[in-house]
Amino acid sequence: MAAPEHGYTEASIKSLDWREHIRLRPGMYIGKLGDGSAPEDGIYVLLKEVLDNAVDEYVMGYGKEIEITIEDDNTVTVRDYGRGIPLGKLMECAAQINTGAKYDSEVFKRSVGLNGVGIKAVNALSDFFEIQAFREGKTRAIEFCRGVVKADMKNPKPSTDKEGTRLVFHPDPTCFDSDFAYRPDFIREMLRYYSWLNPGLTLRFNDEVFRSKDGLMDLLRAKLTEEPVYPIIHLEGKDVEVAFTHTSGYGEEIYSFVNGQNTTQGGTHLAAFREGIVAEAREFYKKQFDPADVRGSIVAAVSVKVQEPVFESQTKTKLGSQMMEPEGRNLRTHIVNTITKEFDNHLHKHGDVAKALLEKINANEKERKEISGIQKIARESARRAKLHNKKLRDCRIHFDTKDKQREESTLFITEGDSASGSITKSRDVTTQAVFSLRGKPLNCFGLSRKVCYENEEFNLLQHALNIEEDLEELRYNKIILATDADVDGMHIRLLMITFFLQFFPEIIRRGHLHVLQTPLFRVRNKKETFYCYSDEEKRRAMEKCGKNPEITRFKGLGEISPDEFKHFIGPKIRLEPVLMPEHKNIKELLTFYMGKNTPERQDYIVKNLRVEQDILFDMESQRDDVLTV
Repeated sequence: MAAPEHGYTEASIKSLDWREHIRLRPGMYIGKLGDGSAPEDGIYVLLKEVLDNAVDEYVMGYGKEIEITIEDDNTVTVRDYGRGIPLGKLMECAAQINTGAKYDSEVFKRSVGLNGVGIKAVNALSDFFEIQAFREGKTRAIEFCRGVVKADMKNPKPSTDKEGTRLVFHPDPTCFDSDFAYRPDFIREMLRYYSWLNPGLTLRFNDEVFRSKDGLMDLLRAKLTEEPVYPIIHLEGKDVEVAFTHTSGYGEEIYSFVNGQNTTQGGTHLAAFREGIVAEAREFYKKQFDPADVRGSIVAAVSVKVQEPVFESQTKTKLGSQMMEPEGRNLRTHIVNTITKEFDNHLHKHGDVAKALLEKINANEKERKEISGIQKIARESARRAKLHNKKLRDCRIHFDTKDKQREESTLFITEGDSASGSITKSRDVTTQAVFSLRGKPLNCFGLSRKVCYENEEFNLLQHALNIEEDLEELRYNKIILATDADVDGMHIRLLMITFFLQFFPEIIRRGHLHVLQTPLFRVRNKKETFYCYSDEEKRRAMEKCGKNPEITRFKGLGEISPDEFKHFIGPKIRLEPVLMPEHKNIKELLTFYMGKNTPERQDYIVKNLRVEQDILFDMESQRDDVLTV
């Protein structure tokens, strides 16, 4: 009998060297690639892998300063002043998988990068990579291109430079989007976290300096956008540090870290912190509070040190470890015990804080009970609407599943049937859903959480997103505001951003909310068509088209045909993230822009009023004003 023709033979089995494997499957090592428009894009992961090594030197007591430079062509230079990589092992550290000092727990006791892959991935995914070590009066450097050696200083040379390591790399445009670029705002935020998690460390980025004295306390001071109910509480125990307070806002805002790594998806340590806070509140006040009442409106930072952390992904955003040490304490139990003990001491010493916290918990409880009366009716209404919800055109794959495409799940929030019709016809039904607003939504500024249930549109939206209780079962990774590029569209964006800021700020803090960029102009001749997102792009397109090109100004999403729209929400979709304001009071901000008309706002409008022609030529700057809330 003849063997079946299935094509699976010995020739099908291939072995890839480390460079080929990283370049073939970069997502396994650095997550998504991207173009630098989102803080989780791959080019920032490359920078972080290099910085982690430099920061680990500081953590071990060597080198108090790190210099970071990013050139206009996106070439990155990182120079630390630690001990410097041993010169004889420079090649292994840069180009041999599973090689590094961090496997020696006596050298790096509390390191994030234990996999020995970090800078090797940077090397493989860069078209220029140079590593240079300075040690004991000598230096050695090796230059690579896509992981292949181009120049090797085999014999170290004398050097008078300070000890440490210098690493230069340029991300390979053939791996990333060809027009990738580092955004300074994302770099600054990254460096702020490094400084907050490593008090005393100085980081220099171009001409800026980042340094923190009080660590987590400084982090919370920077992140607070409302007045705290009581002074920030700072607790410390062995390998555990937390800082927290409550505000008058909604939701939970908790920043968690493991060995200095920002674990944006939380994990064991975050769950333990939440458990410990509730346990102590119940014990101290002798009342079985609902956990949501204790944690509602909390703003906190949690940092733990673990000898061998186990993360649930290569990008280290969620901690899975259960033990503090290989043979030691249970991590969750240790954190809970530390928090309950230190928190109890603090409450006994500070009666004013204990009183303010109790008042806040009682206020949360009162509001929850007030809402509970209408929740049942609203939920039943949402359940019925789910069967015939004309507002929601759902997709097949959602963020709260284990599907490999879950990260791509998207909900477009559109204005009116015209815009939603174009998106619905051109969307990918597997991962893209559409929620249609009926005109302008309610301005919810100053209203209570009850409006989420009393207003039919908001009630249906929160149920579509599945965020009524918390964000743990959020159904869509990306929530995209898709409105017209005109005054009404801008107003709708602001109203929806106000809704999320007011009641679900975690949506914005975790980077889920975006604004869809659609072209302002179409420029074409008989051979080529260009879609332009700015006046500068329009000018370049007109030059390419030659004399008398046809120019169309898109005034609304409904004017774009489904055949054209599919290009704008496909693989090359242009999104701008909605970012939380830094060092600004959200309540004051919303009061000014979304509160009742005031002479101050009227004066602001008059001074900043521009005619339509000015607006067309400055649409990109308008977008930036809206996107940084």
